Amino acid sequence: MSEPVADGVRAPLPGRCGFYVERKRRFCKMIVGEGKKLCGEHATELKEGETSKKRIPCPLDPKHTVYEDQLKRHLRKCNSREKPQPVYYVKDINSGSKRSTDSFSEQSYLALSFIQFILGPISHLQDPISSLSEIELENLIRKLRNATKGLDHKLEDRTLSHSVLQEALNDPNNGDSAFKHLKQQASILGNMDRLGLLGPGKCYVEFGAGRGKLSHWVDIALEGEANKCFLLVERATTRFKVDGKHRKQDSTFERLHIDIQHLCLNKVPVLIKEKLEVVGIGKHLCGAATDLALRCLVESYTAVAEEPIPKRLKNDTAEATDNSAISSDAPRHNASEKSLPVTGIVIALCCHHRCDWVHYVGKAFFQTLGLSEDDFGIFQRLSSWATCGRREKLAGNSISHAVGSDQDNDAERHDYEDQIGDYSFDGLQRSLTVEDREHIGRLCKLLIDHGRIHYLQQMGYQAALQYYADPAVSLENVLLTAVPSR
Repeated sequence: MSEPVADGVRAPLPGRCGFYVERKRRFCKMIVGEGKKLCGEHATELKEGETSKKRIPCPLDPKHTVYEDQLKRHLRKCNSREKPQPVYYVKDINSGSKRSTDSFSEQSYLALSFIQFILGPISHLQDPISSLSEIELENLIRKLRNATKGLDHKLEDRTLSHSVLQEALNDPNNGDSAFKHLKQQASILGNMDRLGLLGPGKCYVEFGAGRGKLSHWVDIALEGEANKCFLLVERATTRFKVDGKHRKQDSTFERLHIDIQHLCLNKVPVLIKEKLEVVGIGKHLCGAATDLALRCLVESYTAVAEEPIPKRLKNDTAEATDNSAISSDAPRHNASEKSLPVTGIVIALCCHHRCDWVHYVGKAFFQTLGLSEDDFGIFQRLSSWATCGRREKLAGNSISHAVGSDQDNDAERHDYEDQIGDYSFDGLQRSLTVEDREHIGRLCKLLIDHGRIHYLQQMGYQAALQYYADPAVSLENVLLTAVPSR
């Protein structure tokens, strides 16, 4: 049902809040009390002369408000209240090193992290690309081309499918958005099957799980197989989860409400008890979340010191100092350590413009190419150019339309968000064609992803990039796969 239009502006639906939300370009849809015009959240916007109980920002999270006379009661049940951390919480275990070029105090670093959480990666706070002169841009593009000269630019097309999704794919009741999700999930399962990652005796850790649809299909594909479990890692509270459909004896679904940055898989009770092989999966794992997940799988999980770490000899100190000087973020894996197996990694990548140097696993790769943190910040933002040819088409659509009408948490918002990166071309638009910008954006994505491949290879994995879906299905159609080297 469409909203009625009055004086060229959409009017609120009957019985709904009359507050116009500029960011969403529509009226608030919350139901209001009898005789009221605004919902509780927007009651603070009442005009002078109108009466209502006073609402104030919640001291725990100012993003929402609360009635002043109910504050004490609200603080006892507010979702933002401090809660006991789970046993698998280890602060910043997957963060990577702090910036080696900065002499920040711990307080400054925490403040920086907070800014990044609110406003996105720190490079978004830098000067816009449009502030660069044409000469500076030409030098950056030349540096990018030189850095990617030896890389394989042609990724193999591995758009596969899996029989378990055929019925759903042929269901005419599925809309266009649902069909695109199913196509991607089918291809991810097909690639997992190709790598031998679908089988019993495994724990599937889905990072950025959302509703848990990917794990849902993996479980169906393993129907009848015993000794399997699923860990759904998601820091946000998610509606319409599918976990409840899988509460049965032959599989275990457990949701871990935690940021990947602080997740120590070694301490997850089900992994300690069952000692299953681990397979890391993810569909559209945004920006830096991919780097956090990779470090979580191949460092904080595999580097298990079940045996005492031998004491360092005095003559080893100088060598260790020299090695640490090479890279402050070098992998900490030691082949002599007894480690638990990570059988494979299958992650659909997205949102490279949301990557972050602090968490990026490919720092050593960038350094070997003579590239710096500042170069990473520029290339990371230029990666949004990869899809700039679609910008005009999406500009006329609202975000809600781009996401789709279904209520899937992991809808194609990633494709839309990737269009709204740094497109302030100004004078640069005259010197670069759309094709040029798209090619530059793809090179930036390729460079960032090859840093991840290099990292995994250094950690003892055979890693690869491949296309897993048609661009018409998803603009973010690159799949990262890795299995232990034999």
